[in-house]
Amino acid sequence: MRPFRTAILSGCMLLCAACASNTIVPTYETSNPHIKVGDPAPVDVGPTIENAGSFCLEITEKWHQDGKTPDGQPLWAKDTARRVVPCNK
Repeated sequence: MRPFRTAILSGCMLLCAACASNTIVPTYETSNPHIKVGDPAPVDVGPTIENAGSFCLEITEKWHQDGKTPDGQPLWAKDTARRVVPCNK
């Protein structure tokens, strides 16, 4: 029974030491292309024209800072604006 207690106690001490030394570092990854974390700020894309058949769309994308993560990294979110424009043929 003594080796079992020692193993449990050692495991608990190792876990506490890992947490206390801040070795568990958060990673911020997302599959959403409209959200970015960290610096530098993403680059705004100028207006692009997309042909939608009988009309065209002008699409503008702008990034804005939308708060911070718990460890202080900036959170960036993308705003997308669309408007109907005549197609140049």
